Amino acid sequence: MDKMTPAMRQYYEAKEKYKDALIFFRMGDFYESFGEDAKVIAKELEITLTSRGRDKEGEDMPLAGIPYHAVDSYLPKLIKKGYKVAICEQLEDPKNAKGVVKRGVVRVITPGTVIDPSLISDQSNNYLMSLSGEGTEFGISFLDVSTGEFMTTQFTDNQNYDLIISEASRMRPAECILPPALFENKKLKERLNALNIILNKFDAEAFDRTKARDTLTKHFGVMTLEGMGCEALPLAISSSGAALLYAKTTQMRDLAHIQSVRTYFENEFMVLDSITLRNLEIIQGVRGDNSSLLCVLDSTKTPMGGRLLQKMLLKPLVSVGKITERLDAVDELVKKTLMRFDLRQQLSKIRDIERLVGRIVYGNSNARDLIALKVSLAALPEISRSLKENDIKSPLLLNIIQRLGDFNDIVAMLSRALVDEPPVSVREGGMIRESYNEKLDELKKMSLHGKDWIAEMQQKERDRTGIKSLKVGYNSVFGYYIEVTKSNLAQVPSDYIRKQTTANGERFYTPELKEKEVLILSADEKRMALEFEIFMEINSGIAAHAKELQVTAGALGELDVIACIAEVAVNNRYVRPEVNESGTILIRDGRHPVVERTLSGFVPNDTHIDNQENQFLLITGPNMAGKSTYMRQNALIVIMAQLGSFVPASYASVGIVDRIFTRVGAFDDLASGQSTFMIEMVELANILNNATPKSLILLDEIGRGTSTYDGFSIAKAVVEFIHNKERVGVRSLFATHYHQLTAVEGVLKRVKNYHIAVKEEGSDLVFLRKIIPGATDRSYGIHVARLAGVPLKVTQRAKEILKEMEDSGAIVRGKDSARYTQVVLFGAEEKKESPVVEELKKINVEAMTPLEALNALAGLKKKAGR
Repeated sequence: MDKMTPAMRQYYEAKEKYKDALIFFRMGDFYESFGEDAKVIAKELEITLTSRGRDKEGEDMPLAGIPYHAVDSYLPKLIKKGYKVAICEQLEDPKNAKGVVKRGVVRVITPGTVIDPSLISDQSNNYLMSLSGEGTEFGISFLDVSTGEFMTTQFTDNQNYDLIISEASRMRPAECILPPALFENKKLKERLNALNIILNKFDAEAFDRTKARDTLTKHFGVMTLEGMGCEALPLAISSSGAALLYAKTTQMRDLAHIQSVRTYFENEFMVLDSITLRNLEIIQGVRGDNSSLLCVLDSTKTPMGGRLLQKMLLKPLVSVGKITERLDAVDELVKKTLMRFDLRQQLSKIRDIERLVGRIVYGNSNARDLIALKVSLAALPEISRSLKENDIKSPLLLNIIQRLGDFNDIVAMLSRALVDEPPVSVREGGMIRESYNEKLDELKKMSLHGKDWIAEMQQKERDRTGIKSLKVGYNSVFGYYIEVTKSNLAQVPSDYIRKQTTANGERFYTPELKEKEVLILSADEKRMALEFEIFMEINSGIAAHAKELQVTAGALGELDVIACIAEVAVNNRYVRPEVNESGTILIRDGRHPVVERTLSGFVPNDTHIDNQENQFLLITGPNMAGKSTYMRQNALIVIMAQLGSFVPASYASVGIVDRIFTRVGAFDDLASGQSTFMIEMVELANILNNATPKSLILLDEIGRGTSTYDGFSIAKAVVEFIHNKERVGVRSLFATHYHQLTAVEGVLKRVKNYHIAVKEEGSDLVFLRKIIPGATDRSYGIHVARLAGVPLKVTQRAKEILKEMEDSGAIVRGKDSARYTQVVLFGAEEKKESPVVEELKKINVEAMTPLEALNALAGLKKKAGR
């Protein structure tokens, strides 16, 4: 360490303090990294690894560097891969430094605390998650440093941490901090890692309730956390205090745009766990394409609206009053077409005010950010006018009007202060308009006149010397110079003083040029410094209005979502649902909102399910007939209704659902060694243990991952359990190929059989996609195999094997129940009753002797050919 240069000593001091981060060490025009950091950076960024000097052991020191102006293109690659990066800046102007330039870490960038636009890939929230607790009691918090959104809750979980995983799946944080004890919890870490969340250990002291509470109260300037709803929730305080401290520690700023923490509880929203979110493709399609419900509904015009719509989809409401309030607002905009059109056009001018405010308060905004804010705020009067002039009745829309602030003064000030198209950098001038600051105008004139003088001098010297190619140039190292090519050196006057020799000629200066250079550069430096100072004053003035701007941004986001849902409802022929506490879900002509967009001629279907007579719908029918689509569309319609959206149907009445459970599809978890059947049983256990009479269950092919008899036994036991749960059962849709299950309709009074109709045309099978009452005892698996392209030789052989099994009695059809098979439905010839059966019906058993009965039985057996 003693033999190191002062700069390298600074580097190692920074590395010692931030051991878990990669150090970006500012050296002139580059950010450089050394040692192991250099090797990692060179590999991850695919840049050259070189060496410079010696390390502490006397070995060659690995070096990797990137230009400081290109940092925005390199940093995202490291952050997305989960690295922390500590930015070590020069803290003084090298020109004014006495000895080594002072340097220090000014911020640590982590995946969950990024605020720079270049590091945030889309308009979605970028959450930092914080988790505290022990046993099965946990507090969990989510903080978006870029927008200032902050929320927390506390709950009791199970040994598998299902609630933690559900919340993490729903919020999709970029990073999660854990106290040391939880960081060592292998099972919890494995489950969080499976969600691709970057996990980091944070000081145990930060999670201490007293310390955490102190962090929160000091930041928010309050004596108690009662107003934020978490005073009596020690684990919520612990997790939120740690999250805030982590953000402040890494960002090294006050983060005043984080104005409060909101406490929420599970019973405020419909619960959609990670399995249901995946199975119903709420936010993301399983294939990763545009096949999610969010893609169908999201035509928002603002980033705030886009984020809010996603949160609303993840947390549908369970309060009839709040849902009705949203539906009233959407209904009003559906009916007022011109107003909706105007609002959406005006909203399209709004930029991401939440993140702009975050950067302004944080102090890393530029002049273009302020112009974006000006454009956004300038659109507010039109939006307010559109709402006020249309006789608004909806309480929600009226509330939005009240929350839209008046920022005309800020718009006027920014219009006076900033040019329309300022540069990206705030350090090089060119941002401030003329006439905004007298002193700045004077400096601009001095600089401009100086440059005019330079241009005049160039022409004067050409005339004086006769050298037509003579140029007066400038660079940051040598300042202003007169450049003469080699062929003209003989014509150089005696008063020219040589400054530099180049490959093509010589560079000179004159005492007059040197004197003017000092004046011009001094004016330029002062101009740029003053512009930066003025910019920072403007920035600070706007930062003082952060709270009002955030309130307005929230109102605009809400208005955007309401207008978006109304627009989608009109374009897609959705209807307003009725929402109530009845427990009945009644849908006429329901459609799958995603599938109908890609499938022409989508066949709508009805649904009637309640807690009285139609509580358990047992659905049979062929593969590919549409059973899964039918079940999913009902769940999606319920979610849309409780979101406050219109729905794809001709009529819909939805009794509030507190949670939707799904067990559909097959996803082997090879990484954890779990088979399809094991995963199925784990998910099924969660459903059976946690469903309530207000829940909605979707089960598709339960028991298919094991032997036929085991599978059927499990499936039947599940039907009975759900039907009888808490004596009233749970509303359920159950698709199955175990046709023997249809017999339970006559035993369990709230079970109703339905099937998907198909039509046989010769050897072809036509899917009619219509669900109708009754059961079927055929799956048409061989027909489906043929449609899928299985070789004809295989399907023909399969038919032969099936017939052999049916003839031998190896296949037993379901017992009589309310059944309408496809063959009967569509006019195929009815099978004639067996003559043996006809004769059996004529026998009067009571009038026969035992011997006569035995003889009659022998005769029937002979006729039957057995």
